[in-house]
Amino acid sequence: MSAAPGRPKGEFNDAQHGGDLMTTGGPAHALQLYDYELSGNCYKVRLLLNWLGLGYTRIPVDFHPGRAHRSAHFIDHVNARGQLPVLQDGAFLLPDAQAILVYLASRYDPHGRWYPADAPTRGRISLWLATADDITRTVSAARLHLGFGYAADLASCQAGGRAVLRLLDDQLAENQYAAQEWLAGSHPTIADIACFPYAALAGEAGIDLIAFPALQRWIWNLRHVPGFIAMPGILDPAL
Repeated sequence: MSAAPGRPKGEFNDAQHGGDLMTTGGPAHALQLYDYELSGNCYKVRLLLNWLGLGYTRIPVDFHPGRAHRSAHFIDHVNARGQLPVLQDGAFLLPDAQAILVYLASRYDPHGRWYPADAPTRGRISLWLATADDITRTVSAARLHLGFGYAADLASCQAGGRAVLRLLDDQLAENQYAAQEWLAGSHPTIADIACFPYAALAGEAGIDLIAFPALQRWIWNLRHVPGFIAMPGILDPAL
C-alpha cells in the first residue's frame, strides 16, 4: 500500500489520533510512525529507530479506548488491516512490526549489524520473526484481555504464551551455554528486538517469568544494550 508523502489530510484530529504529532531527535528523515505508546509492536519499532539514530515524526493513534486504528479513514488510507504500527517513509507506507524492522535495518543500517547479510543468520532471524508473531497471538492477546478488556480465551492464550516462551527460553539457554547471549548471532539483531517486548511484558499477561531463567537473563541483557529506551511496563535500566 502506498500513499502521498506526509500525513493524511483532514481526518486525524487530536481526538482521533490521540495527541499532537511528536518529532524525535536524530538525523532528519521523512519517516513517520503511526504509534500507540502501550503497544509492544509499536515499541519494537521505536527501539530500532533509536538504535539506528533515526529521527522520525510520531503520529499517536488512539488505539484504546478510541479504537482509531479501526476507523474508516485509517483502514482506507493507512492500513487496510486496521493494525498498528505503520511506518511511512516518504511515499512508501508499510504496516506490520516485523516487516518494518526488516525494512529499517535493510535501508538505514549501512553496517548490517541489525540484519546481517549472510544467509544462515538471515534464516535464523526469519525464524524468530515468525516466533514474534506467535508471541503476539498469545502473550499479547492475554495482555490485551487483562489490561484493555479485549475478548480472548485467556486460558488458551496463556497456555500458548507459556509454550512459545518455553521455546524461546530453551533456545536461549542453549545459546548461553555456548557463551552466545543472543537469538541469531554474536550480537543483538532484529530477531531479539522482535521477540523482546511481549516477552518482557509477560507479567501483564498473567504469565510469571520465574520459570524462564534464560529468558530473564536475555531481557536483562537487552535492556542494558547502550541506547536502549523504555516503555510503560519495561523499565529503563537506570531506574
